[in-house]
Order: sequence, then C-alpha cells, then structure tokens
Amino acid sequence: MTEKVVIALGGNAILQPKQEATYENQRENVRISTEIIAKIVKNGHEVIVTHGNGPQVGNILRQNEEAKDVVPALPLDVCSAESQGFIGYMMEQTLKNELNKLGLHNPVVSMLTQTEVDRNDPAFEDPSKPIGVFYSEVEAKQLAEEKGWDVKEDAGRGWRRVVASPNPKSILSSETIKMLTDHKIIVIASGGGGIPVVREEDGSLIGIEAVIDKDRSAFRLAEEAKADVLMILTDVDNVYVNYGKPDQKALGTITLEEAKGYAEEGQFSAGSMGPKMEAAMKFAEMGGRAIICSLGQADLAVEGKAGTQIKK
Repeated sequence: MTEKVVIALGGNAILQPKQEATYENQRENVRISTEIIAKIVKNGHEVIVTHGNGPQVGNILRQNEEAKDVVPALPLDVCSAESQGFIGYMMEQTLKNELNKLGLHNPVVSMLTQTEVDRNDPAFEDPSKPIGVFYSEVEAKQLAEEKGWDVKEDAGRGWRRVVASPNPKSILSSETIKMLTDHKIIVIASGGGGIPVVREEDGSLIGIEAVIDKDRSAFRLAEEAKADVLMILTDVDNVYVNYGKPDQKALGTITLEEAKGYAEEGQFSAGSMGPKMEAAMKFAEMGGRAIICSLGQADLAVEGKAGTQIKK
C-alpha cells in the first residue's frame, strides 16, 4: 500500500559526533542516508524528507563571528537559510544518484522553507537553546551588551549565546509540498525546523532569531502535508523504557495509550527522546502511524517490521 511518509533525519545523518565538519564527510553521510530513503521510494511510498541542522548552522555562525571584522555578520534566520540550502543541495543530489542506481526517475526538489512562529510565544521570554561557539564569561557578557544577546553558561563547558525555541505554528510551504508529493515528486523541506518567521500586523512576514525544534516541526509538516506516516530517525533501533537499567525494554508496536502512560512515568528525557515521543504521540493522536527507529532500519520500519511503532 502506498503511503505518504515524512522522514525526519537526525543530526547524525549529516555529521557524526566528533567527526570533522568537512564537505566530503557530510556529503558521504548524506549519501548513506539517501541510499535508505531511495529504498523506501522503491517500495512505492511518497516521501517528504526533513532534517536537523544544528552542527551546520553552528559552524556558519562561527564563520560569521570569525570574519566579522572583514564581512558583516548575518542574522540567525539567514544562517538557518544558508544551512538549509547547502544541506538540501547535498541531499537532492545524492538522493537523485541513489534513485538512478535503482532504475528510478522520480523528480527530487529541495525547498527553502519558512516556519511561522508566534512572536508572543513564551519561549521568547526565556531563551534556552544554546547555539554557536563557546566564550569566556567576560567575552559572553560583553557580546550580550554589544549585540543584545542572551547568554548562559553551558554545562561547565563555557558560555554561549542562547535563543528562543518557539513552537511551530505553521509550515508556510506545506500546501505546495503536499501538491508536489501528490504528483510523485520527492520533497526535501523544513530543514532545521524551518527558517523562523513571524507575521506583522499588516500580514507581512519577517525573520526572527530563534531555533525551532526539528521534531515538533516534522510533526507540523506531517500534519499539514496530510502524511500517513511520521518517521523520526535517531541513533537507536527502538525507544526504550527503563533505559540503561537492568530491566530496560525495547518498545515495538504500542498503542497511543501505552505511550502516554510511559511518558507520564517520566520514561523519556527532555534532552533526547522526549521531543521525539511528543511529536510521535501527537501524530498518532490524529490517526496517523508514528515510527521512531534507526536510519539503518528505516526501510523495514515503514513496512512495520522494525522500530517503535505508535498507533491510536
């Protein structure tokens, strides 16, 4: 059965931890990811791909900071757009190559995607998402004064700029994305949660400095593009309860009610599996099928043969 699948790639699909952020390393990681995605397309499914951009946008911000005395620095929303562009380029090219190897000729398009957020979102009152490079306390506080940044100490590693992480209200290109996938075109969209924008009183849009959680954005994209499946890829094969304890258990196919019960027990930490399970449960609540699994098992998971599957 053909299903419309939103595939949300984690950051490791583009850059592995402690790996040097060269173009060659990132392109090869993306190629491996698109090799699996091509198999899902070959199995007859319509596909929308979204992805993280944390390391990439962090490096772009660092380039801006290092070169600020030579070239004017760009705002965060523009850096987010830059990261979407170069990741989208790698992904579109490698996915097309992998499809060709399988004898498939589906068109692939990468879209710069804006995500609308609410200017009055409480997240703007309490910026908490660390971005960019580390500074000494003195440097950080000086930059905060000069640039109007919010800065915080980050887990004993130094001081960093922090920005708001507001909830996504709407993916602004979702109607176009749905139309393209309805015509069997594979779309790469909403990278890094989307470029954050707010709507002015006159209805016009303007960029805002924020970082949108990619899993929440993937849910909104799946909802608005009328997907059947939301698949969130991570670095483990399944979601676990009692993780790291002697009685840890991998979750296979579970009901939404079971998932909510585990969440209420505090099984999913806010810093890792929490946002993924939040997005998955919201999608299942709407009647869709949500999957959390590893990249290597993604093609099997779409067929219901691997990963953690959540259904209403």
